[in-house]
Amino acid sequence: MAKDRLFLIAPGFEDPKHPGTVFVCPYCNQVEGLLASFPALAEKIEVKRVGFLRPRADVIAVVGEENQSLPLLVLGDNPPEDAREADGVHFVQDTKRILDLLAERHGFPRLH
Repeated sequence: MAKDRLFLIAPGFEDPKHPGTVFVCPYCNQVEGLLASFPALAEKIEVKRVGFLRPRADVIAVVGEENQSLPLLVLGDNPPEDAREADGVHFVQDTKRILDLLAERHGFPRLH
């Protein structure tokens, strides 16, 4: 199975609209918490943290400019039926669905 790839916004970023204030993405941070709690499981996937500002070149290179919203899970093999597709690459952007897929595909605990 090709490794799934997870794109997250690197925590601790500044938004030019709010100089001097540090932020985290609330959606990406849910996934970051799971990765931090289970580091051995996190090694099963490739995690790529990118900057807050757009364009996000690393994401665009994989799923196109119109799919830059994060978090984003790029599925290596055997994508579920509800995965979206861009140029043959299957991906999911819904945070809850990403967490479900990390449990299903990689053994992370499920949210309750």
